[in-house]
Amino acid sequence: MSSAFPFGKVYAPAAIIAMVTMYGLLSALFGDGVWDELSWVALAVPLAVVVWKYTRAIRRK
Repeated sequence: MSSAFPFGKVYAPAAIIAMVTMYGLLSALFGDGVWDELSWVALAVPLAVVVWKYTRAIRRK
């Protein structure tokens, strides 16, 4: 059954960002040492995506 709405194309990136964020939050909560650095990187991913999308939107105008 073919759908006109691309379910995976819309929700897959959001699900991946959510999983990376959850990993960052859990590693910051339960880990120590190198886990703290990994959590900072993982929690910076959503911010980087927002900045990237925002700059692309500005360039299109």
